[in-house]
Amino acid sequence: LKEKNVKAIFFVTSHYITHDPDAVKRMVSEGHIVANHSDHHYSMPTVTYSKKAFDKELTDVEDKFKKLTGQDMPKFFRPPMGQYSQKSLAMTKDLGYKSVFWSFAYGDYEPTNQPSPDYSKKHILSHLHDGAILLLHAVSKTNAEILGDVIDEARKKGYEFYLLP
Repeated sequence: LKEKNVKAIFFVTSHYITHDPDAVKRMVSEGHIVANHSDHHYSMPTVTYSKKAFDKELTDVEDKFKKLTGQDMPKFFRPPMGQYSQKSLAMTKDLGYKSVFWSFAYGDYEPTNQPSPDYSKKHILSHLHDGAILLLHAVSKTNAEILGDVIDEARKKGYEFYLLP
């Protein structure tokens, strides 16, 4: 991303902030957005039984981010696994968050079961479209290997990369 001058949004859990604080600081220092992905990565509709428990899933991440960086966390939220209900979306909005979903995702999230670089590059590039939001997991070794080529090929096709407004 840095080499290609592309900014991204990294949706992080508390675990990521706690166990890889240097990576989070680097994301911020390089101009990326670090946003909320919940404390425990629960399916958010299962937490709507309690406003206190639901709110804590988001505020704990905010608090850890603020303590680490000295900055307020931007108010973007990606529900874990993309699972939501009308109630969970409303509760998220009540906390001032904008929920962000994706238009493309694939099986890149298991570090020990990675898709091949050729497959991944072709699969990602074949799903590009205007306004596409790509969900790529940072734990993917394959993504790290192909990201530069994907960015170059997407640009050759006329695509540009933007952060959310």
